Amino acid sequence: MTARNSTARTNDGRPIGLSSADARARLARQGANELPRSRTRSLLASAAHALAEPMLGLLVVAALIYFALGDRVEALFLLASVVVIMAIALYQEHKTERVLQALRDLAAPRALVIRDGTEQRIPGRDVVVDDVMVMREGDRIAADAILVESTDLRIDESLLTGESVPVHKHEVRWSASNGSSNETHVYAGTLVVAGHGMARVTAIGGQSEFGRIGRSLESLDTQPTALQVEVRRLVLGFSAAATVLCAVVVAVLGIHGARL
Repeated sequence: MTARNSTARTNDGRPIGLSSADARARLARQGANELPRSRTRSLLASAAHALAEPMLGLLVVAALIYFALGDRVEALFLLASVVVIMAIALYQEHKTERVLQALRDLAAPRALVIRDGTEQRIPGRDVVVDDVMVMREGDRIAADAILVESTDLRIDESLLTGESVPVHKHEVRWSASNGSSNETHVYAGTLVVAGHGMARVTAIGGQSEFGRIGRSLESLDTQPTALQVEVRRLVLGFSAAATVLCAVVVAVLGIHGARL
């Protein structure tokens, strides 16, 4: 026996869904169904972050010393090396931003919903809570939802869980589970690989499971690798030794010049 739910239905049992006016009001109140965008660093901030690496800082200092000594060829060669390394770092950061944008687009595909009693294809960002989504084989799910109807529905959730085997989904059956479970829910970003069904949206954007994972990843501090730590230690150590050696040489030359 299938549980009754709060989704309004027509006389023939099909969900009516939200009205267009109600959907617009909810969209204005809840916001768009999209992942929150993290603040990106400006070009100057990215360049400053790259220069914070001790190796690049050492190259810049060495170039300035060569300029001071009048050896412009060596100085320009070192500065060219710094520019190339910074360009590679900025390109990698830009590439990462493009990947994140692709993930945002993946999390909010176009969706087929029932509004005013009819099926409508809308942008994924316009999906709101309590929308009734229609899911068919090959569809990318636009929001977290609980199933109200399903027929042999199987979902690929590897994007969220890494599980390679599609998960069988079904509407809530109180006699079987006495409540809802993961098998009665579908999640944003996952893919319908078989069957079809309808589901009532329960969470969108940053409140979805996909959005929570994104927020948790953003809150993590990026730790340097063991190789980066070792390289920094070596560079700082050699820099300190070179500074001490230069100071000793200058002092010796100064004492020797004073005696002459």
